[in-house]
Amino acid sequence: MLKHRGFPGRLASTDYQFTLRRANPKGATEITRRERRSDRRPPDKRADEAFFKALWEHFGEEPFERGNLDAGRLSWLFGREVIPATDPFDPAHYESMLVIDVRIARQTYPHIVGE
Repeated sequence: MLKHRGFPGRLASTDYQFTLRRANPKGATEITRRERRSDRRPPDKRADEAFFKALWEHFGEEPFERGNLDAGRLSWLFGREVIPATDPFDPAHYESMLVIDVRIARQTYPHIVGE
């Protein structure tokens, strides 16, 4: 499992995890698309935004390996701002490649991605 050095481990002053310390011996947790409803709590929305900002600052438009990024946090962005970079894509593998969909990211987080 690739460890993304310099990537924040969690949202400051919270328990919202962004990275894993070690690989799960039973295998990687599958990334699935989670629906973001309008009634989500503000702290959850802040965690999504902070995680996306860290992804954008760390990887930009380049494809990146899932590595030690938290599957639960990725799942909130998967299928929208973060999409598979390869076909076929294995959602339950640490070496899976992802990429930011800049077009969607500009709509969702224009203050982060910009024009």
